[in-house]
Amino acid sequence: MTHLVQGHHHVTLCVAGAREDYDFHTRLLGFRSVKKTVLFDGTTPIYHLYYGNGAGDPSTLITTFPFAHTGVVGRRGSGQIKTIQLSVPPGSAGFWQKRLKDHGIASNPITRYNQKRLHFAHPCGIEYELVEVAGDSRPAITTKEIDAKVAIRGVYGIEVSVRDRDSMDEFLQRGFGCAKTGAEGSRVRYELPKSQVGNVIELVHEPDLPQGTWTFGAGTVHHCAFKVNNLDEQTQVKAYLEGLGYTDVSDSKDRKYFHSIYFRTPGGALFEAAYSVPESFEVDEPMDQLGSEFQLPPWLEERRAELLSKLEKIDF
Repeated sequence: MTHLVQGHHHVTLCVAGAREDYDFHTRLLGFRSVKKTVLFDGTTPIYHLYYGNGAGDPSTLITTFPFAHTGVVGRRGSGQIKTIQLSVPPGSAGFWQKRLKDHGIASNPITRYNQKRLHFAHPCGIEYELVEVAGDSRPAITTKEIDAKVAIRGVYGIEVSVRDRDSMDEFLQRGFGCAKTGAEGSRVRYELPKSQVGNVIELVHEPDLPQGTWTFGAGTVHHCAFKVNNLDEQTQVKAYLEGLGYTDVSDSKDRKYFHSIYFRTPGGALFEAAYSVPESFEVDEPMDQLGSEFQLPPWLEERRAELLSKLEKIDF
């Protein structure tokens, strides 16, 4: 069963302001806005913003819930996804360090697992790393200011902060079929076997770090989704995890563009297994217009005016 869990599908963050988040991902990092909709859960209207490459391909997607207008703030800590890692070509860190500085964002070059990385933070405080990766063939995410020689290719991996590394180690190897491919001090690196890029999960052991929040709240990573191919594979993943004793697995939820199951890992981070619908983001917009209009699922369409009246007033 473990071979069914592939690389990253998307990572979802709870951020603060919608405008600053949109500018950070599109104008600074170069992502395309591929969808503007709302959080489907709960009763409070919250934007759900999707960013990716030109086609919005799985493994290039970052999605966000802006919470500034609600006043709800999360607490970063252990038991959470700590860092979002993005793949960039070798030799591009200098370009990105200058670009970040020019936009008022400090960054710190580091080397980990023999890779050059550039560490910085989203305006709401969530940590990011640009990781220099050779041989990433995903289409470059380019703009007039960011050419293919330096452009982001997509999600490289995530780093999860844990207090109990052993239980998460068992989950990743037995539940996900990951191979342990590196260790440095308090950190361990794993790779999913199915894909060659966008398949990394890293742990950092922080036993003295207080528990972070698991609820929605600005400044925290909500979950990371991993790709499966279809409903049958998703059902098999759910049954397999439950058979191992990880029974906190949701039923499949219709997210319009994909279908998702969610499960709380023993390290605390929330993971997801998702498969895209055949039309993907073109289910309600043609490819050349992705992200241009505010979209709703059929079951929320009659509330369009109400929802828009309660959301942050911005012109994307």
